[in-house]
Amino acid sequence: MSSGELVFGLYADEAGLEWVGGIVRSAAASHGVRVVRWEENGFPEPDARVEDLYEDLAEQWSYEHPGEEPAGRRPVELRIGLTCSPPLWQALRETVIGQLCPPDGTPHVCRVPWAAM
Repeated sequence: MSSGELVFGLYADEAGLEWVGGIVRSAAASHGVRVVRWEENGFPEPDARVEDLYEDLAEQWSYEHPGEEPAGRRPVELRIGLTCSPPLWQALRETVIGQLCPPDGTPHVCRVPWAAM
C-alpha cells in the first residue's frame, strides 16, 4: 500500500467544512481508503498565504450569492493524507469532486466553492 494526499482549497464556514469533511470521510470509507492525516490550512506554497492562493473562491462565492454576507466563510486549504494505491486515490478524488459539484453540466451554485490540487 502506498500513500497519497488530497488537497482542496475551500471557501467555507464551519458548517461547510463539516459538509466537505463528511463527503471525504464517506467516500474514503466506501473505497476502503484509510485517512491518516487531516489538516486544515495545510502547507501552502513557500511565501504564499492560504488567503492569497484561494482568493478567487471568495470572488466565486460573492458572484454566486449576490448581496449575501460571507458570514464566517474563509479560505481554507484542506490536506488529507491517505493510505491507498494510486488507482484508489484517483477513484476517491473523482468521487469527492463529483459530490462537491454535480458533473451533469447544468448551471448551479456551489455550496462551498472549491479548487482541487
